[in-house]
Amino acid sequence: MTITSLSSKGQVVVPASIRKELQLSTGAKLMIFTDGDNLLLKPVKAPKLDTFRKLIKASQSYARQVGLKKADITKAIKKARQ
Repeated sequence: MTITSLSSKGQVVVPASIRKELQLSTGAKLMIFTDGDNLLLKPVKAPKLDTFRKLIKASQSYARQVGLKKADITKAIKKARQ
């Protein structure tokens, strides 16, 4: 356990030992969660390419099974972005 401080800009320093342990480098993305009392920082790591390809293949297969069309996906994306 280590203690760190919050800067006037809301920045928190992650100690070098933890950055090394988690293989975090400059520019690493972190998700932040709160339950109202606690903070949790979780590294955002891109999936391995093979894992991503399997996910895409499964998604495409499911879309075909349920009859989704490209227009349906485009409409859902547009709605989500509003």
